Amino acid sequence: MDYAATILSKLPGANKRDHGLRRLVETLQSYLPEEQVAFITAAYEFGAEAHAGQSRKTGEPYITHPVAVAQELAEMHLDAQAITAAILHDTVEDTSASLDDIADRFGSEVAIIVDGVSKLDQIQFRSRAEAQAESFRKMMLAMIEDIRVILVKLADRLHNMQTLGAMPIEKKKRIARETLDIYAPIANRLGINRLKIQLEDLGFKHLYPFRYRVLETALKKSQGSQKQIVRKISEEFSKAMADEGIKGTVSGRQKHLYSIYNKMAQKKRLLSDVVDVYGFRVICDDVNSCYQVLGIVHGLYKPMPGRFKDYIAIPRINGYQSLHTTLFGPKGLPLEVQIRTRDMDRLAESGVASHWIYKADEKSDASPQRRTREWLSNLEELHQSGTSEEFLESVKVDLFPDKIYVFTPKGDIMPLPKGSTTVDFAYAVHTDVGDRCVAAKVNRGLVPLRSELQNSQTVEIVTAKGAKPNPNWLTFVRTAKARTAIRQHMKNLRASESVDLGKRLLDRSLKDLGSSLRKVGKIRMAAALEELGLNNNTELFEQVGLGERLAPLTARFLSGVSEDGEDEENTASLIIAGTEGMVVSYGKCCYPIPGDDVMGYLTAGRGVVIHRNQCGNLSNFRKQPEKWISVNWQKDIDRDFACQIQTDTRNKPGVLAEVAATIGDCGSNIEQVEVLGRHDDCSVLSFLLQVKDRVHLARIMRSVRNMKNVIRVSRDCA
Repeated sequence: MDYAATILSKLPGANKRDHGLRRLVETLQSYLPEEQVAFITAAYEFGAEAHAGQSRKTGEPYITHPVAVAQELAEMHLDAQAITAAILHDTVEDTSASLDDIADRFGSEVAIIVDGVSKLDQIQFRSRAEAQAESFRKMMLAMIEDIRVILVKLADRLHNMQTLGAMPIEKKKRIARETLDIYAPIANRLGINRLKIQLEDLGFKHLYPFRYRVLETALKKSQGSQKQIVRKISEEFSKAMADEGIKGTVSGRQKHLYSIYNKMAQKKRLLSDVVDVYGFRVICDDVNSCYQVLGIVHGLYKPMPGRFKDYIAIPRINGYQSLHTTLFGPKGLPLEVQIRTRDMDRLAESGVASHWIYKADEKSDASPQRRTREWLSNLEELHQSGTSEEFLESVKVDLFPDKIYVFTPKGDIMPLPKGSTTVDFAYAVHTDVGDRCVAAKVNRGLVPLRSELQNSQTVEIVTAKGAKPNPNWLTFVRTAKARTAIRQHMKNLRASESVDLGKRLLDRSLKDLGSSLRKVGKIRMAAALEELGLNNNTELFEQVGLGERLAPLTARFLSGVSEDGEDEENTASLIIAGTEGMVVSYGKCCYPIPGDDVMGYLTAGRGVVIHRNQCGNLSNFRKQPEKWISVNWQKDIDRDFACQIQTDTRNKPGVLAEVAATIGDCGSNIEQVEVLGRHDDCSVLSFLLQVKDRVHLARIMRSVRNMKNVIRVSRDCA
């Protein structure tokens, strides 16, 4: 039945042109039953009417775009719902049609896919970057529910890249960069090689047009001689396989421009060195034949040492399987050979799209479906990151498949990004293991937690009950999962600490007014919370602790004292013990230590920052007296504080070492040394030390001052 002709006859005259519908219907009829093809063509009719009068930048009617997206998915043999969603994916965003209309006409499954692909234009964002990140976040979270969301989006991006020529240069470059950074790696992560190659080459073409043209011209020049060499070697491989009774096909592989450009950039190689690498693909009937063919090609030409990869035994992170080897060919030319079965070749080209994750009954360990499920469950954890921008960065880290493979103590293989540390391994095993990690063993020997892992190492994590993540781990972890888990722990810790501090600040301010939290009572507190738009006491205490609400003003509000009433002097001070964690910090301009006269400054989002009364920055802060609070040190604080001293020393060999030794003898650790100035006979040195209090600092300064080569010693203060 000619569905295309039937539909086109129903449309108004201007719309009767074939917008790719005939080709789409022919492709669909090759693998879908008639009723499903009719369902899809009904969607075309709906979409064509909805987009009537709209055109693209190229001048073509808008409906050509969704049809082209549907065609790409049809060639991958996707199901009717996905093809329908592809045709309707822009209707909600660009026409008067709503998601409810689509759900009523084509079912909730199609509506969910369309919603996942749609952008978030209705919401106002602070910046373009935030809008893009939130849009990406929504799409990825929809993909967790249904993988078809990302497949429609990839096909949509491919057609947009194919028609990008009509866009302004700046927009072209921005979209091309986004394609290379996000969408091509997603296609690769899902194992869809055919989409990945097209997206990479088109991204390269629009981002670096001049480089693209130079490479394209050079490749065309070399193709004539290449074809003869490729044909000759292919025949040689085929004959050797036939002599051994192995069935299979041999073909020369066409290199794509972006991979050539990447090799040149990463390996600092000349164009001629990269272009003159010949690629071959051998497709066999079974796995045993693959290994036999490997022996045959190694017999014909010598293999290059260190260039053999067995991705059949240990598949790549996206499920890709193949044997890779590089040979010394005629006249020393490198020959790159890939050997795989037909199923492996199909999976290499279509990846997760080759067999639906939501339909698959048999899920082998190496399948793209299983690996995609693991990745998607990881994304579900990552979306708890604080902001959309953080989520986008986290996912980008996971998209690049430069992997290493390490072993658990039981011999299980664990794939990780290159550069991963033992902490990344711990979080890859389980979030609880990462949170409680205290030490690590690599090949049975203890190593620092920041140690980078190498291929084939066996890693064991030592955990301890009550252990917590260290914020410093963020400086060296490589994986998104580890980074997200550590940040989440820090946020939870900061929240609990800010609640405790806020409660103390508010109670102290209420005492200044002759009241207290206990005296305010539940009824007054509930009324105040309702008026402030807060859900509970905890939210109020947290906001006060983080400096988002000022304790004195909040106390006046709770106790019913008018804000323009007479000011009373603070009678109570906040007692600080140095253990308040992330919501009480110490100014790096003056480095306060126990024994100093100090004041606290409320900073929105950071809590209380402690400064010395002699701090040079006080003049800037005095303009906002309401943000200052009186603070005192708790007695007998048992922890070290940072402090800075400055010395003028004679220019003699070994003076720095002598001063450092004297400081060490006084029980202090030196964190940092800086040479501030040097003259003919004098050097000015700055030391950042760890001290207990003013008494400890005085002892250190006295010892340093008594040294024969020290002219002067003083404490730094801005």
